[in-house]
Amino acid sequence: MDDPTLASDWASRIVDVPDFPTPGVLFRDIMPLLADAHAFAAMLAALAAPWREAGIEAVAGAESRGFILGAALARELGAGFVPLRKPGKLPGRLLEEAYALEYGSDRLQLQAGCLPAGTRVLLVDDVLATGGTLAAAARLLQRQGAQLVGAAVLIELAELRGRERWPGAIPLHALLLR
Repeated sequence: MDDPTLASDWASRIVDVPDFPTPGVLFRDIMPLLADAHAFAAMLAALAAPWREAGIEAVAGAESRGFILGAALARELGAGFVPLRKPGKLPGRLLEEAYALEYGSDRLQLQAGCLPAGTRVLLVDDVLATGGTLAAAARLLQRQGAQLVGAAVLIELAELRGRERWPGAIPLHALLLR
């Protein structure tokens, strides 16, 4: 993030919620940031900046807060949007990837054939913690035949070292480090 004043402003709108969703987890609530129209617009512009000239054709957002950021970022970049959902939410033939969380495990699904092979995709999520969700989403998109151009997250929790699970050759941009 080039402007530390804005980063500080955004960070002040993210609320830490201890012991949610399970004891020992510190949840980052981004809803106050999203509710502030000016901060939300400025954050989206900053999140989009590294990708404006990358030829992004679609943005994939991981459930659920990745939907909010991903759909808005797709609009910002003039791209389509593809949701990566948890089980039981999508019809038709699906591709699926399992992953571990810091407090359990889950799966992401994608409608098979929703992206033509070679589509230039940006993956978006709200938080990079242990890296399980983002890594599973990357595998899922690559199995679909997408060209994964990179990933963007609002917050990276550096102490959890999730970036180590990300494919190093693919760019990963985090707007805020915590």
